[in-house]
Amino acid sequence: MNDLLDPLLLARWQFGITTVYHFLFVPITIGLATATAVFQTAWYRTGKTEYLRITRFLGNIFLINFAMGVVTGIVQEFQFGMNWSEYSRFVGDVFGAPLALEGLLAFFFEATFIGLWIFGWDKLPRGLHLATIWATAAGTVISAYFILAANAFMQNPVGYEMNAEKGRAELVDIWAVLSNRVVLAAFPHTIAASFMVAAGLIISAAAWHLSRNQHLDTMRPLLKFGLWTMVGAGILTTFFGDQLSLAMVATQPMKMAAAEATYDTVCGADASFSLFTLGTPDGSSELFSIRVPYLLSLLSTHSFDGCVEGINDLQAQYTELYGPGDYSPIIWVTYWAFRWMIGLGLLHVIIAVVGLWVTRKGRLPKQRWIWKVAIWSFPLSIAAMSVGWIFTEMGRQPWIVFSLLPTASAVSPNVTGLEVLISLVVFTLAYGALAVVEVRLILRAIHKGPPDVGEPHPETGKLEPASTVY
Repeated sequence: MNDLLDPLLLARWQFGITTVYHFLFVPITIGLATATAVFQTAWYRTGKTEYLRITRFLGNIFLINFAMGVVTGIVQEFQFGMNWSEYSRFVGDVFGAPLALEGLLAFFFEATFIGLWIFGWDKLPRGLHLATIWATAAGTVISAYFILAANAFMQNPVGYEMNAEKGRAELVDIWAVLSNRVVLAAFPHTIAASFMVAAGLIISAAAWHLSRNQHLDTMRPLLKFGLWTMVGAGILTTFFGDQLSLAMVATQPMKMAAAEATYDTVCGADASFSLFTLGTPDGSSELFSIRVPYLLSLLSTHSFDGCVEGINDLQAQYTELYGPGDYSPIIWVTYWAFRWMIGLGLLHVIIAVVGLWVTRKGRLPKQRWIWKVAIWSFPLSIAAMSVGWIFTEMGRQPWIVFSLLPTASAVSPNVTGLEVLISLVVFTLAYGALAVVEVRLILRAIHKGPPDVGEPHPETGKLEPASTVY
């Protein structure tokens, strides 16, 4: 019973559940904001009403998702004070800086222009109104950068000095925090993956209507846009993921070793990429594996002769540096999360490539199963991104701030396990209810399809009779 009411265990579960749930909305928001801006630009340049209808269609889904993301994101900040007060005390001076910039600059910037975009139809000049949605899209990206910069400090702490008297890290160089090697690699990888997630939603929505032979004038170009975005974003995600792996090897070699289940340091041909590995129950050695020679060395060092440090060797180094303890993450979680991230994302890209082929020259497949695959493929990219986030956070363990603060030392000392359990249950139930609301609202918006926008007035150019979006 005491283990079940362990405050540390429960606090980690609560933060994991709420963070992964909130993170579901983030990539959709980033991707849909840009997609909406692209189609409004197309309408602005061509005057074609089908592009305006697509803009309104995507914009409605974007706003639903954005509102839900704001609601679920508020809880994240409260948890730092509720369950992780020692973490907040230790690194709040550093960690809080990029979060403050995100709230004061990026979020309010984003929220302001969303309001102007919603209420500015036919009140602002068309060009200025178009600028508001692009500013909104830029705000979502800038916001992501500041959040990732805060997280990058946890992965690779820079720009701080230790105050021995107060026993805390204090910010001395905000530029070092914002230009952290990890955030410079993680940011483009995350944004590209966000476009994959949004493209997946667009593909599914367009396929649903096309499978019913509905709204062909809008759903044909929307489907093409989603398919090409998925392929292009998939290529960029892979490229930037390679750059992120190099940063990970340099800053957190234990994470890379765990991702590959590499127990002993290997070089050259021995540095092989594991397609499948079974280890001993205690995670100390390998029992069986299927490997590709040289590939791990190539991925980790961009050299066929490079060396990759192993879990056991790193454990010995960290024990000497930081004292007795287990400095390896849960191997099977890290190992499989890394592979699920790659596999699910790759599968979605393959589906998009096939989709481009079967819809070439304007064709629409008659086989129902093809449309069903397109419709139900949406979870692939968002699942890949979620397990990628789990890999990022679980692979850092047992540190909450790598090399500075163990996770076990960061939990609030005066919070009981029962209190954390109660908040865990409440948040989980509340988020479950919000999930039902979110899914129903988005499905309703998708099933309703693009709205009628009327015809433009021959003199003013304004749409009649309905010119507002919502």
